[in-house]
Amino acid sequence: MAQESQRKATAKYLANMKTISLRMKPEEHATIKAAAERQNGGSVQGYILQAIRERLEREEKAE
Repeated sequence: MAQESQRKATAKYLANMKTISLRMKPEEHATIKAAAERQNGGSVQGYILQAIRERLEREEKAE
């Protein structure tokens, strides 16, 4: 039962999300991962999302 409820919860969560795949060289990933660990505890996804949000904010101000 717990597995079924977890599957349903995951499906509901993912229904409201979009997925973006990134391809990069291992060296680039290592650099980003190291920066993410210094800044927010290691989440590469969080680090990338924060960088995107900051850039969008700068671009909005420039317009």
